[in-house]
Amino acid sequence: MNNTCEWHGRPYYSLDAYFKNTYGHKCYKIAVDAGFTCPNRDGRLDDRGCIFCSAGGSGDFAIPATDISIDEQIRQGVASFNKSYGDSFVIYFQAYTNTYGDVTRLRRLYTEALENDSVIGISIATRPDCLGEAVIALLDELNRVYSRKGKFIWVELGLQTIHKKTVDFIRRHYELEIYNHAIDALHSIHIPYITHIILGLPGEDEGMMLQTVRYVCGCESKPFGIKLQLLHVLKGTDLADVYEKGGFRVMDMEEYIALVIKCVQNIDRDIVLHRVTGDGPKSLLIEPKWSANKKLVMNTLHKRFKEAGAYQGQYI
Repeated sequence: MNNTCEWHGRPYYSLDAYFKNTYGHKCYKIAVDAGFTCPNRDGRLDDRGCIFCSAGGSGDFAIPATDISIDEQIRQGVASFNKSYGDSFVIYFQAYTNTYGDVTRLRRLYTEALENDSVIGISIATRPDCLGEAVIALLDELNRVYSRKGKFIWVELGLQTIHKKTVDFIRRHYELEIYNHAIDALHSIHIPYITHIILGLPGEDEGMMLQTVRYVCGCESKPFGIKLQLLHVLKGTDLADVYEKGGFRVMDMEEYIALVIKCVQNIDRDIVLHRVTGDGPKSLLIEPKWSANKKLVMNTLHKRFKEAGAYQGQYI
């Protein structure tokens, strides 16, 4: 392994390491809620959302939108950090589908964030089927303008799995080909993308989850980053109803850690791991309860990596 310095002592290329390599110091993400909805909730595709998605639209840690402007949400987010952390922030448009709206409104929201002096870039969480020609044109335009100012635009895509049976179960409502088209479109305009993968979806075994990881890494339009997300069973979701009826079991911590290590060993060394576990709001979390102790999870994960002599890209 020859990435020790670039990875800053970790056995994988973390987002923290990427920021330190690129900017020379720590940078922080501020999750905002721009008041979007989702085609899986507004009736265009469905009105129930994905089976695992909470009422917050996966934005449970974002600053609530209400009538607060993006600038004010950024101000509140910056204020929540200790001043010694510095002043470099990424604005994460997190809740619901953040390209699902009028292009004029999208331009205003993205520009408002990018014009903030403390902001080094924005990361936009969305669905691959909500990246039409007008949105791609807008992202291209803004990327050309703000890259000259040293700022970036990233797009985060909720793929979760490549397996059709699981896709139908979770109510994703788009085919794999839509994802392929979206990443090619983003690649053509030089917008880095991050793919979200959920580990532990009902009906999927280790082999299936590793197939998803390998597929994502093997795409010609290669991802800038990957998020490995532990499946959380949250109150108020249809997934919770399935779980409480005995429809599936959740992984214990050691199972999950062993799986993450295998996934990471199959991820190219230059792909940034933006997440290796994920957080579920404690007020909503039904299972796995062990995931609420993030410090224990991360410390155990790094210990197991060391014990196994494992590292990112080991099997590539």
